[in-house]
Amino acid sequence: MRAAAVQLNSTNEKARNLDSAERLVREAAADGAELVALPEKWNLLAGGEELLAGAEPLDGPSLTAARGWARELGVHLLAGSICERDGDSAFNTSVLVGPEGDDLGVYRKIHMFDVEVGGVSYKESAYEQPGEEIVVAPLDGRLLGMSVCYDLRFPELYRILALRGAQLLAVPAAFTLATGRDHWQLLLRARAVENQVFVLAPNQVGEAPPHFDSCGRSAIVDPWGVVLASAPDRECFVAADLDFPALERIRESLPSLANRRPAAYVWPQVQEASA
Repeated sequence: MRAAAVQLNSTNEKARNLDSAERLVREAAADGAELVALPEKWNLLAGGEELLAGAEPLDGPSLTAARGWARELGVHLLAGSICERDGDSAFNTSVLVGPEGDDLGVYRKIHMFDVEVGGVSYKESAYEQPGEEIVVAPLDGRLLGMSVCYDLRFPELYRILALRGAQLLAVPAAFTLATGRDHWQLLLRARAVENQVFVLAPNQVGEAPPHFDSCGRSAIVDPWGVVLASAPDRECFVAADLDFPALERIRESLPSLANRRPAAYVWPQVQEASA
């Protein structure tokens, strides 16, 4: 399977973002990609209030456009993530669209980005709710494990995805420049090696209001931890061929997943400190 990661510099200009996404999705499909992945908040990357104002339901214009591209081009399209409006709640939601334009998987980001990095405070939970469901989606006879950005720091999620049969993990992101310079590719390679899977990681690049600065370096990593493709610092796509028989050979020769001993793993009990 040939897969492509689309790297965008999305901002608060939704029409411009959709135009850029469509252009690069079409270019990736013309290059032979059967699976094309967009980054986190590909349709709108903005501050909390502006993001909420531009939130859409799953049948809104952005995902409707993405379904149309997938159907016309005959590709699987990972619509990175959007701010999803669901009644009175909002979620950071990723959707895998099939080549018939149907939704094959819907994942709502579980881990909220509530941190302070590079002198900037991020409080994702102030405007979006965390998801609760771990999602593995069908992908042309294989399984795709779905995640979004900050999830990358939580290895438990990816081990569960691998144990549920995922051979490819998707990590659409807007990974910050401050952390991404040192952590982004390191974490992608770690998740690939420890779970013996491919990792497809489309990222945002550059600045967006009010304070976003994403590190780019969108990447495709193989189960041995080799970076098959890495993007330069601009809007573009990178692509690679995913050799699934090679994945099986790695799992057979180095059977770390098969050698797990779940009965020996006991989660520590957290004790409250005494007053």
